[in-house]
Amino acid sequence: MDPTSGGTAAPDPSSGVPGPSAATAGSSSASQPRQKPEGSSPPAPPSRYESQKRRDWNTFLQYLRNHKPPLTLARSSGAHVIEFLKYLDQFGKTKVHITSCPYFGHSNPPAPCSCQFKQAWGSLDALIGRLRAAYDENGGLPESNPFGARAVRIYLREVREDQAKARGIPYEKKKRKRPNVSVAVAAASVSVEAAAAGSNSGGGEGSGGDSSAAATSVAAAAATTTV
Repeated sequence: MDPTSGGTAAPDPSSGVPGPSAATAGSSSASQPRQKPEGSSPPAPPSRYESQKRRDWNTFLQYLRNHKPPLTLARSSGAHVIEFLKYLDQFGKTKVHITSCPYFGHSNPPAPCSCQFKQAWGSLDALIGRLRAAYDENGGLPESNPFGARAVRIYLREVREDQAKARGIPYEKKKRKRPNVSVAVAAASVSVEAAAAGSNSGGGEGSGGDSSAAATSVAAAAATTTV
């Protein structure tokens, strides 16, 4: 067709000008949203410890706001922390017998009594650890941390001793037994030396092979039993 006849002329491939189809394809691709790379993933949820620490911190701040008169975090001290721990005793689930109770010192009383429930020492100790870490994370100075005050440590020690006496369960810190690796190595070396001496004195190839195999088995058994 003649270009001057008014019809639409086909684009010249050598001119470098894109045709209508190329322009349409370019506009449609630009309008599509960009996809996120496959490697990106949402942030991991907080751990159970972090969630519990946040709840404990918010509970303590709420306690300061409800205090009469209200307190600020900067004015709180170890005495206020002890008051907070005593306040939590009403939500405890550990029965602590008083000295006048007939079941004082019994870990498994045969009948119910009127002694009050309190927070267990282990729960209070773990709570103080989380609050001490939360105080540092929220901009508090380590030297002014009320949860690390000496009065708080003394209170926790007294709670531990009183609950141990009232329940008849003395508190003893269990020491983790370490494997006696040195004894196993020494026993293995003695067995190998004895087997080597026996093979040298025996003179036969068969006896030497049997002695070395026996030494290896004895050393492995010694290492297994001690660890």
